[in-house]
Amino acid sequence: MSGTMRKAPGRKSWRVVDIVVAAVVSVACGVIFWLWDQGYVGVQAATAAFAPLGGLYAGGWVIAGVLGGLIIRKPGAALFCEILAAVVEALLGSQFGLAVLLSGLVQGVGAEIGFAVFRYRRWNLGVALLAGALSGLALGVSEVIIYFPEWEFGWQAVYVVLAVISGAVIAGLLSWLAVRGLAKTGALSAFAAGRAADV
Repeated sequence: MSGTMRKAPGRKSWRVVDIVVAAVVSVACGVIFWLWDQGYVGVQAATAAFAPLGGLYAGGWVIAGVLGGLIIRKPGAALFCEILAAVVEALLGSQFGLAVLLSGLVQGVGAEIGFAVFRYRRWNLGVALLAGALSGLALGVSEVIIYFPEWEFGWQAVYVVLAVISGAVIAGLLSWLAVRGLAKTGALSAFAAGRAADV
């Protein structure tokens, strides 16, 4: 069989470097998640008069999926990174206990859908914002069901909307900017994210 007939490795298959970097990103984000947990007490106090404002803080917990997805650019990367980051957060002693594992799953699915909509072929700012917004939506809906079922619907709706905005800005925009910055340093040269014009 000639060289032109051989099947090239799948563009969407994972390499060892993808797994290693995804794990590193996840661990770093897991530490961020844990630190974000520590600030939540202050957020609760600051938003005591209108608790749904706490949704504006939510984006920090969904950054792993968006960042991992933008760097690795493979199906499953967003979900992998968000879940593993949640595992690290739990191991560090999250005040939310093992519930963060379910949160990681739900939020990772949200980010994954954002990338899947474009069949893992577009990685620009708009896609990053969508992935962050959908991850924030997943967070907001799951949290009003699990943690705030006693709130009236109006409050729940405000919380979800603010979580979507927070996810888009904190996870979407900041992740996109982070990838652009890393690409310029050459740190992502082994990835399409480090060579593409859309970063």
